Amino acid sequence: MRVLKFSSIIVALVLAGICPPLSAGERTLDDHVKDAIQLFKTDSTNVAKLFDTAYGYAVLPSVGKGAVGIGAAAGDGQVYEQGRLIGTCRMSQFTIGAQLGGQEYSEVIFFETKDALNGLKTNEWAMSAGVNAVAAAESASADAKYKNGVLVFTIAKSGLMFEASVGGQKFRFIPLANK
Repeated sequence: MRVLKFSSIIVALVLAGICPPLSAGERTLDDHVKDAIQLFKTDSTNVAKLFDTAYGYAVLPSVGKGAVGIGAAAGDGQVYEQGRLIGTCRMSQFTIGAQLGGQEYSEVIFFETKDALNGLKTNEWAMSAGVNAVAAAESASADAKYKNGVLVFTIAKSGLMFEASVGGQKFRFIPLANK
């Protein structure tokens, strides 16, 4: 129990350092999402094409992740359907295994079909260990394929993470009309 409490404190401190809250005058989520989309498009022409061909996508410009045995990650993003902003999403992740460190990364999740995107929109979608994220670099993204209608890319922004863990990501969708 003591190890669990210690790990939880370390994870919270790491995430607090990686994900500082926005203060007045700082850039908005919309600004960060636009920058992340540009970063993914610049990093790989293969990923850039997916923004035009995917039925929908979710962009999380800054996900903070920390772990000492038990890991946690969180981030906010925007969700698009056929190129049009339809809402925001909140991602949370919990993992367990051999892991240590802290990291900040950007993530984009492409949905191949309307049904795949609807899973996220109805808050029934969770990314399990069976769905792997691919580095957005040109060489890594060239052979990436949709799995169950979903394709995930990440770009590390800062930090260092050693990880051999099991867990999953859970998403909460908030439609624009409800904001």
